[in-house]
Amino acid sequence: MEAKQRSRLKICKKCCLTILLAAGLLLSAAGGAKAVDFQAKGGWLMGFGVNGGLGENSFINKVRNNGGSKTKANTQDTFAAAQRIRLQLDAVASEALSGTVFFEIGDTTWGQNATGGALGADRTSVIELKNAYLDWQIPKTQLRTRMGIQGIALPNTAGGSAIMDADSAGIVASYQFNDNVGLTALWMRPVNGNFAGWTDGADRAQGNNYLDNIDLIALTLPLKVDCVEFTPWVMYGMMGKNVLEGYGDGSYPSRYANANPSSWSTVDGNLAFTLNSLYPGFNAPNGLGSTSKAYGSMFFAGLPLAVAVWDPLNIEIDLNYGYVEAMGRYDVARYGDVADIMRASTRRQGWLAKALIEYKTDWGTPGIFGWYASGDDGDVKNGSERLPTIAGAANFTSFMGDGNLGWVPGAWYDLDLSYAGTWGLGMQLKNMSFVENLTHTFRIAYWNGTNSPSLVKYMSGATAWTQGTGAQDGPYLTTNDGLLEFNLVNSMTIYENLEANLELGYIANMVDDGTWKRNWTGDSYEKQDAWKAQLVFAYRF
Repeated sequence: MEAKQRSRLKICKKCCLTILLAAGLLLSAAGGAKAVDFQAKGGWLMGFGVNGGLGENSFINKVRNNGGSKTKANTQDTFAAAQRIRLQLDAVASEALSGTVFFEIGDTTWGQNATGGALGADRTSVIELKNAYLDWQIPKTQLRTRMGIQGIALPNTAGGSAIMDADSAGIVASYQFNDNVGLTALWMRPVNGNFAGWTDGADRAQGNNYLDNIDLIALTLPLKVDCVEFTPWVMYGMMGKNVLEGYGDGSYPSRYANANPSSWSTVDGNLAFTLNSLYPGFNAPNGLGSTSKAYGSMFFAGLPLAVAVWDPLNIEIDLNYGYVEAMGRYDVARYGDVADIMRASTRRQGWLAKALIEYKTDWGTPGIFGWYASGDDGDVKNGSERLPTIAGAANFTSFMGDGNLGWVPGAWYDLDLSYAGTWGLGMQLKNMSFVENLTHTFRIAYWNGTNSPSLVKYMSGATAWTQGTGAQDGPYLTTNDGLLEFNLVNSMTIYENLEANLELGYIANMVDDGTWKRNWTGDSYEKQDAWKAQLVFAYRF
């Protein structure tokens, strides 16, 4: 017994020593670690709105298909109420090292069961990971790096970025040589791993996630010379041939026979409609043909320029170019005449120029703005001449454009507009204030198309020009079509962190009926203007 007791005592002593040693190691590790400062940011949006919408067919009141009776095109609710919450947590170890995670809860439409807004409110709300990235500085250098899912906007001035302004996974490295010269390098992978393979045996051999990635590499060079700031940039990319297969609602035509891929989509932009020539309104019954290319090249470039000759005057100019290599061909048939078929290329390339001139005064900032983007030339054999985009954010205006607060699909929302195939001219009176804590911005802009009217005969119906609205690239406007947009944005500061934002918008529909109706005998439509009124309470901390 005594021997057993002595043995147990030895075991207990060893356990105690092991525990003390582990505790000591933990304490020493804790003592050696630096304190991390946690910082919280966020915001609540509570919104209420009535609208005539800008969703698919919202510019159309009624349609008649194949000579039948007229039916209402847009059956969405006129009034909607919704909310959204965003929370950001920064873990800051030092000026050289920090991590960020950014969550979004919602959008929650009041009364809607699927988003957690119905009676009882106990449904699972959509909690999205918006950003998650690491910021760090390479030791003993001025080179700063951000890696992870982050907000990426290519350099832009007048009217926002028409090429890319969205969240994406990537790595950004930047170096500031001096006050006048900097350099930024970027690699991002906006999509990968979404291709679900095919149901038929021959194509199934390709397997899931095969050739379905986009990789983009960009260089930007911020420069400042006296009163001029400009940032020339270039971006090259590779797009796998299966990137766009099964995209969105599944309506994108497949390049393979008997294919039935799983559907997928992105939150910002619809790449199936913005990276190739196949506009969703085209009558392309046979889908895309096959291609021997594994990857296609992509190239984008821009030159944003800001000039401040003297303090009150601001001049901004932005030039953009984009090119996406052809990845196969497809048939486009004349609507109502299947024998009239054109063999179209998927190549897409185009350009855009936009400018803003504004003058700051004591009572507000008046200004004029305009843009011109290349459009389709009428020959589908050589592809599209509309500017290709990743996720544009054109913000000259705030109804059809991305300015101000736009959110909640089905009520009032951001269209990810790119200006492709349009030109426009507008004026604005910005940040007018006649009462303390209350500002007003009024804009008026005329939109016109740069696409050839001769392509209308290859559209799949008399309302095909509205399809791009739902596809997040804007309506397809020919040189005969026009829209006139009015915006009035009123912002009141209630408390330091609470703002009430009232926006009124109206778009007069001047699309040419003669262009769009003359090619169909069975289909017809009754167009209408678009309008909205929204009140959003925004609390930010």
